[in-house]
Amino acid sequence: MAEDLRKRLKTGAKFADLAKEFSTCPSGSKSGDLGWFGPGKMVKAFEDAVKRLGHGSLSPVVKTQFGYHIIKKTGQKE
Repeated sequence: MAEDLRKRLKTGAKFADLAKEFSTCPSGSKSGDLGWFGPGKMVKAFEDAVKRLGHGSLSPVVKTQFGYHIIKKTGQKE
C-alpha cells in the first residue's frame, strides 16, 4: 500500500489529503505534519531519510518499528 500511495503522490495527489485518509499516526489528522524536530528526536531510519531529502522532496518508503512512512520535507531550520 505504501508504494501505491507514493506513486499517487508522484503523480499529483496531495500529501495532506492522503495523510488524512490513510495515516495511522496521530499526525494524520494534521495533514501528516510532524512539525519541527531536531536531531535524535526520531528513530534512526526516519531521521536518516529526512537528512537525505531536499526541500519539497519525497522519500522512498521508509520502514521503522512503527510501520511504513513516506516523508515530505517541507523545510529545515539551520
